[in-house]
Amino acid sequence: MIPHAQIEHCQQRFDKDYRHFIRQTPLWKLPGKALGVNCAEVWLKLEHLQTGGSFKARGMLNRLLSNPIPASGVIVASGGNAGIATAAAARELGVRCEVFVPEVSTQAKRDKLAALGAQVVVTGAAYADALQACMARQQATGALMTHAYDQPEVLAGSGTLALEIEQQGGLPDAVLVSVGGGGLIGGAASWFGQRTRVVALEPELAPTLFRAREAGQPVDVAVGGIAADSLGAKRIGALAWESTQAHVRDALLLTDDTIRAAQLYLWKEFKLAVEPAAALPLAALHSGRFVPAPDDKVCLIICGANLDPASLV
Repeated sequence: MIPHAQIEHCQQRFDKDYRHFIRQTPLWKLPGKALGVNCAEVWLKLEHLQTGGSFKARGMLNRLLSNPIPASGVIVASGGNAGIATAAAARELGVRCEVFVPEVSTQAKRDKLAALGAQVVVTGAAYADALQACMARQQATGALMTHAYDQPEVLAGSGTLALEIEQQGGLPDAVLVSVGGGGLIGGAASWFGQRTRVVALEPELAPTLFRAREAGQPVDVAVGGIAADSLGAKRIGALAWESTQAHVRDALLLTDDTIRAAQLYLWKEFKLAVEPAAALPLAALHSGRFVPAPDDKVCLIICGANLDPASLV
């Protein structure tokens, strides 16, 4: 579990020196009917507007600020978003960055990494393969490694997103969170605890938390599908497992079709260009997998926007 004090310290650090980098992203409150949902309000936390296009900037910058960085710089394995966030934080701090991405990563994300000045290595079919190669490279160079989702500093950074939601709007009745390796939900669950209902959402084709709960412990799963570039970890992170076991009751699965429909809905109805991983919260509502009470206020974390705009057709 990540203590509240650690999350608050991280936010204070951002407030003091890095508000030009870590943005306080908008919380857009809409009547539920505006999104075709039978509840009082739907809050859209527009974290896709964060530096680097995803919530990952919070955790990656906190990781870099919390540790000495050697001359060899920083290194990370990522489906794309954690790499982009690490590269952006490295550029902010003026240090070298090497990013290992799997073949499933999109060209749009690789191009963004290159534009940020990172050295990009494409290797392996999935995130787990890129992570293995990255760890071997880190042993050789001694670079500071940022993990996409399983380091305390990373979860504390993610926790500032939950803290920010509460500061902007108070406590919603439920917060719907996309899950890959668990960095976002681990931070959110650590902050909200039992004070609100935190709901974990995964694609049917990348069910790391769902399968872990079936097995009673984190296990490797096959991953694929529409959101595999962002939610393609093959095992839930140890830290996320701990926090979700304590504070997350619901772990729900969604089909690729419902995720895609929600992604296109956000674009066509609200002109929000977001990647599939960011559409799971709305997909949960539209598909009926999560049914709020009529008087509920439900917060959807719109977590990332690193996509090819041509895909929104």
